[in-house]
Amino acid sequence: MNLRRLKYFVKIVDIGSLTQAADVLHIAQPALSQQLATLEGELKQQLLVRTKRGVTPTEAGNILYAHAQTILRQCEQAHSAVNSAGLALNGQVSVGMAPGTAASLLALPLLQAVRSQHPGILLYLNENFGSELTDQTVNGRMDMAVLYGNKAIPGLSFVPLIKEDLYLVATHAVPHPGNYVELADVAKLNLFLPRTHDVLRKLVDEAMALRRLSAKVIGEIESATTLTAAIASGLGATILPESAARAIVGPANAWMSCISSPTIQAPLSLCLSDHLPLSQPAQAVQKILLALVAENREEVRTLLAVG
Repeated sequence: MNLRRLKYFVKIVDIGSLTQAADVLHIAQPALSQQLATLEGELKQQLLVRTKRGVTPTEAGNILYAHAQTILRQCEQAHSAVNSAGLALNGQVSVGMAPGTAASLLALPLLQAVRSQHPGILLYLNENFGSELTDQTVNGRMDMAVLYGNKAIPGLSFVPLIKEDLYLVATHAVPHPGNYVELADVAKLNLFLPRTHDVLRKLVDEAMALRRLSAKVIGEIESATTLTAAIASGLGATILPESAARAIVGPANAWMSCISSPTIQAPLSLCLSDHLPLSQPAQAVQKILLALVAENREEVRTLLAVG
């Protein structure tokens, strides 16, 4: 294998068409097909399946695609590091953030600090759900991510940031219990929660199990927009970390109440790959992010408290 063939292969998979990929790469389609055939011959595996609609990767092709992205990314980082030796840092750095997290309060300060300290760094912020962000961080498509959770996941390491209490969120179709609501009362309500693999769902399920309770889940939602609409409709309630709860109560015309007996806390962490080294620009962004969290920890808590 060589880098050129890997680049060709990744581009073909991204576009889903040999013809269109050849146009983008500015090479003849027969030549591109020959490069693909050579790559398949080297690996002794069929990598793509040709259909009337284009091409799709085989199982072996998907595996190579993930590795190729990592290899190409590391080569780009090496090239950038060598070229920028002794010079100002430059290059793209990607930071994922789970929707509605307290870290989103630091997104603008992060952009401002990176722009001020390292104007050559292009910061890419991606707001997505935890499972998607962890997958992208493992395979090297995301440099780092701020999300809920701190339990061991193969290929990842976690740096603790802050902890947030979980809150019940509902409209006035559900009687408002006051500032606090017991978990046993939460278990009686119709709930919209994420799917069972989600960190927040696991926290809720574990707390329920310890009290010999079970959540009455009437819908599994992993879209902030859809969840807001579902809560606003009065069909059910949801459980969210404090920052996410405060973000939804206004648009949904809802109330929020801290869950007690027991209190459930969601750890917010900085997620990193444990096997892919960060580029120099990514290290600089990580340093700024951790400094912002340390400097603004009390400010973040104050912002949460006032809403």
